[in-house]
This record gives sequence, structure tokens and C-alpha cells, in this order.
Amino acid sequence: MSERSRSNYISWDECFMRMAHLISQRSKDPSTNAGAVIANQKNVVVGLGYNGWPRGAEDNAFPWERSGALDDTKYAYVVHAEENSIYNANAKTDGCKLYTTLFPCNECAKTIIQNGITEIIYESDKYHDEPAWKASRRLLDTAGVKYREYVISGQKKK
Repeated sequence: MSERSRSNYISWDECFMRMAHLISQRSKDPSTNAGAVIANQKNVVVGLGYNGWPRGAEDNAFPWERSGALDDTKYAYVVHAEENSIYNANAKTDGCKLYTTLFPCNECAKTIIQNGITEIIYESDKYHDEPAWKASRRLLDTAGVKYREYVISGQKKK
């Protein structure tokens, strides 16, 4: 007599988005913790990343400020989660999906496109109307990279 399989398991989208949230907890940024996971066509993780300083930089080597002159803010120094997931990939990312807690900016979009990622699943698009995110969508649309908002099963979009 065979047993029936479980029916209450999580989807791949939920699995990878949970992983993105988990890896985001490695970030030392006091205002934004972002995480990203790259999965191939067989749903095997090939890269993980979170936002932080370049390798080898001490925790307080650069400012975490969000306003002021560019070189006095984190924006000149931080490596975004999406970029780090690509830099940390242990296999080719051609044809892969990228799960990210935040919709990627224009700089990340260029890196995503250049590395052959074909789909982005994002949770938050809180910077939607900012110029860098408008440019990101334009880049992604032109390159044919699909993107969609992650919505937990059973919940309605806001």
C-alpha cells in the first residue's frame, strides 16, 4: 500500500523567496537588508547574495549614511544583493531566475542582462517611481527579461 504525498508543501517561488530573506539577514546595512537567490531551470540554487561592502572591507570602512555627498553615503560603496548573487554564482547564470527582496535598480539590471538571467521575481518595488528603477524596467523590457511580483499563495496583491 502506497502513502499519499504531502499536499501542504511550499512552492519553489516561496522556497527561494524565503531563502532570499534569510540571506538578507547577513547584511549589516542599518536601513535596508536585501537578499537575492539565483536558481537554474532545474530549481537548483547557483548563487546567493546580500547587500554589503566589497570583499575584504571592514564593517565600518565606509559610511552607511543615506544622504549627503555621494562619497559620504553608502551608495558609492555598497554592492547590491543582485550583483553579489551573480558574483557568488557557482555555475553559469544563463537562463536562470533571480529571486530578490527588492526590485533591482538600473545598475543591477545591466548586470542581470549581461549574465543571461531571463526572469526576476521580486517582493518589493518601493522605489518604483524613482529614476533608477524606471530606467531598470526600460532596460529589462528592451532586453526581454521577464519580471513579476512575488505574492504568497492565498494572498491578494495590494
